[in-house]
Amino acid sequence: MAQSKDPLHGVTLQMILERLVAYFGWEKLGSHIRINCFNYDPSIKSCLKFLRRTDWARKKVEDLYLDLDYAKKDERWWEKGKNPAPETPAPGMKKI
Repeated sequence: MAQSKDPLHGVTLQMILERLVAYFGWEKLGSHIRINCFNYDPSIKSCLKFLRRTDWARKKVEDLYLDLDYAKKDERWWEKGKNPAPETPAPGMKKI
């Protein structure tokens, strides 16, 4: 059986969002990706609803997840507690 080359194969949008929130927290995530659902009364449910309807925002979230490259290096990085934001921002991201 051939394996999928899609790095997000088997990873749901909810899993991506929960992992990013666990890593960055809402405030830092909202500074990386400037969309209102991250900055004003954020919740997983409301953000998922917005991201599922808004392709450009979903792409930004997926790209940030992939740019961090943690999915490949350590699949359980989000469970190790909140980590500080990386010293070197992901490509295309500003350091906060």
